[in-house]
Amino acid sequence: MKFDDVLALLGEFGPYQKRLYFLVCLTGICVAFQTLASVFTLTVPPHRCKIPGYDNDTYAVQNGYHHELVNLTIPVSDGKYSKCEVYTNGDSTLLSRGDNFTKRECDSWVYDRSTFVSTIATDLDIVCGDRLVRTLSNSLVLAGKLVGSTLQCFISDIFGRKKAFFMFLFLMILTGFANYFPFNFTSLMIFRFLAGLTTTSTFLGAFVIGVEFVGPSKRVWTGLVIELFWVLGMVIMAGLAYFLRDWHHLVLALASPAVLFLSYWWLIPESPRWLMSKGRLKEAENIIRKVAKVNKVTLPETLFDEKTKAADNEPKGKLKEMFTNKTLAVRSLILFYIWMVSSLVYYGLTLNVSNLSGNIYVNFVLSALVEAVGYILAIFLLDRVGRRMLLCALMTLGGVACVLTVFPAVYAGGTADWSLMMLSLVGKMGSSGAFGVIYIFTAELYPTPLRNIGLGVNLTFSRIGGVISPFISDLGILVGGTFGEQALPLVVFGVTAVLAGGLALALPETLNRKLPETIEDAKAIGSDTKHKHKYKMRTEGQAESVFAVAYTNTEYHVTS
Repeated sequence: MKFDDVLALLGEFGPYQKRLYFLVCLTGICVAFQTLASVFTLTVPPHRCKIPGYDNDTYAVQNGYHHELVNLTIPVSDGKYSKCEVYTNGDSTLLSRGDNFTKRECDSWVYDRSTFVSTIATDLDIVCGDRLVRTLSNSLVLAGKLVGSTLQCFISDIFGRKKAFFMFLFLMILTGFANYFPFNFTSLMIFRFLAGLTTTSTFLGAFVIGVEFVGPSKRVWTGLVIELFWVLGMVIMAGLAYFLRDWHHLVLALASPAVLFLSYWWLIPESPRWLMSKGRLKEAENIIRKVAKVNKVTLPETLFDEKTKAADNEPKGKLKEMFTNKTLAVRSLILFYIWMVSSLVYYGLTLNVSNLSGNIYVNFVLSALVEAVGYILAIFLLDRVGRRMLLCALMTLGGVACVLTVFPAVYAGGTADWSLMMLSLVGKMGSSGAFGVIYIFTAELYPTPLRNIGLGVNLTFSRIGGVISPFISDLGILVGGTFGEQALPLVVFGVTAVLAGGLALALPETLNRKLPETIEDAKAIGSDTKHKHKYKMRTEGQAESVFAVAYTNTEYHVTS
């Protein structure tokens, strides 16, 4: 008896699975904390150069004399005080503005403390010549996610889902608290990379344990619903950041809740599917019977015999097979681009919140809520509209909204800030919903031998897009001005997303079609030849195939 046959007896989503799934979903909250904490901890508030020789200088004007000193010392450009230059004489002391004034780059700054008491950026002075440090640190988080998803799968297949989960959970906790001590740029980079690696590995490990207990027909649904816990983590983090304006306190508050997950050692079991794959049938049967007791079902006296094999007997394909056939090669290239853009736009818009005008806490919460709307739209429209049209619509909607930001940035004047924020939110909703669609769509396009490796390679391109996204979000560093800081990143995201939406139309629709078992089946999708297969999608074997890779070789978007 295979494990999916056992799940049919246990109930595909019985009381035991629901409890386990809920516990698994909670990890998504802390994953969001550690992944996106930099939106608040690395924010660079308004600042200017510090008046040379005045240790008690502040960003806020203290009195008339202080205002005069600032005017005499700090150059003005476009009505704003310089962030990187001061007027000095030869011995670098304060100089009254006159015919012989000179400028030099400053080496100390004062910051606006009205929103943040302190951030890592203000403590390490990540401004002016070092301002790209913030961008690079955000990129390293997403590079860590790329390494972590691969590393976790490798370790969990050797040592088991449960042991791998707790190993990375412990490392995530250590990394979370270590973020309290970035004493220089190098340590900051290391900690941010480890944050990406450990959070991804922890979440993926827990998610695999939970989803491997869920029956085939419920896996697509569970894969989308868990994203809402990631959104909940974003909302909670915004609340914590609002009340804890010093980054030291915020880092501790975000790291501490993960300690509670150590109690999962006594609450979650090893995956019976993995145990069966290793021939440890007795251990698997003991866990299955405990599940049956909670679900109040009766199992046969004998579940397995010595000839029982692992549940996953899918033939393994090779990477080159994705490109030996012209049809699959073209589809793969289109999917690579769509996956890369989905991640690029999603993470880019999330990180770009700190660059938009307005209240950063409100902006971040709104960004999280529209993300939830995107996932809900994907859940309810996926089987009604179809994969191709829904993916195209979501990517195009988000892309057009981002491109339209060029108009309020150039022409709207006082209403530009509000317009930019609203258009950015629409873009975020579209990219989030597209992420929910692309996993399922991709799995349905690849034939059985290439399904695992196909999703794995596409996920790699997704991570590449994530690594690039912080550099796009911070384009304003190079361009400057309202357009450069707020609109230009959104325009870049928008153009790439619109192109991705258009390319989605070149892919065949897979709704209500039998999953391709061979390369010939995959080629026949979308054709009118005699090889065309039309079957109702909702059979157990098909639903199992669609989501198999999401819990064996990939991290489901975060997660997102």
